[in-house]
Amino acid sequence: MPARLEISTSIFRDNVRAVMARVAPGEMMLVTKDDAYGHGLEWAVREAHTVGARWIGSYDVPSALRVRALLPDVRIFAWETSSADEVAEAIRAGVDLGVGTAGYLRRVIDEAERSGRRALVHLKIDTGLHRNGIRPENWADVVIEARRAEDAGLLHVAGVWSHLAEASDDEDDAARGEFAHAVAVLRDAGGTPEHLHLTASAASWARPELRGTLSRIGAFCYGVRSADGPELDGIRPAASLRADIVDVQDDRVRIDVGALDGLPSNLAGAVLGGPDAPRILRVDGTWTELSGWAGASAGDGVTVFGGDAASATDLAERIDTVGEEILTRVSPLVPRRYS
Repeated sequence: MPARLEISTSIFRDNVRAVMARVAPGEMMLVTKDDAYGHGLEWAVREAHTVGARWIGSYDVPSALRVRALLPDVRIFAWETSSADEVAEAIRAGVDLGVGTAGYLRRVIDEAERSGRRALVHLKIDTGLHRNGIRPENWADVVIEARRAEDAGLLHVAGVWSHLAEASDDEDDAARGEFAHAVAVLRDAGGTPEHLHLTASAASWARPELRGTLSRIGAFCYGVRSADGPELDGIRPAASLRADIVDVQDDRVRIDVGALDGLPSNLAGAVLGGPDAPRILRVDGTWTELSGWAGASAGDGVTVFGGDAASATDLAERIDTVGEEILTRVSPLVPRRYS
């Protein structure tokens, strides 16, 4: 059997319930970028919806439209700066758009006017991360432009949002102040934003005073903790990477998953679980070599991460090459199996 990513529906549902309870009384937005962190977009939104998730963060408009085709009643938030054609499609589908520049706001207004439909907009204030977002010195002017379009029936400013830098508690506290000021400016201009969202997974979990009415949660719902972060109460990895032993030679074992499946070669030295678990000796293109153990034989299954083995984040923390992308999932070349 080829290497496969086995995904537990029950664990995922339990994680979503735990996150929703954690961020209550605010709402949770399930973030599904990168095909739901490699777990499968349609599967993730359908299962989250069954346990009460009513907001989906799709990142881009094409993904938002896939969600809308599956779930006509959820709110969907897409924040990638998109082309005019995609903006028009999003407006027709009732997708909430994250707007982080004056130029993008004008694009949304233009497409709303062409379509004759009102756009739903969340204005993004740059609170210090400098990843997109309207600069504080430009905020009041953008708010005026948005409010004019709102009065003309072209859009509704449904929310204000931002990303935290999460560099330190002091910087996040300062960002919270900047965010609150931006909301006040909008309200003073006559805006009525119902949805305020400043925090993603880590800050939503650990700093409740920073949450607004919405918390954008991605990795934690799938059971992926932050690199160098604490373990999460009530959260377990939904996905486990399984591979089969294809060869046993003395004190070494080979399994049928390798670098071409998404395992970086510099995972050599990582241990798959506790102190007595096998150690990764070498990652080649299509196979990985582990230290052997008593009773290992060809055809047996091995858990590379997830379940009782190391987590994906545990392995990511072993990656110490400068500039290496943190691994939180394997390539889509590995088949997914749901249970």
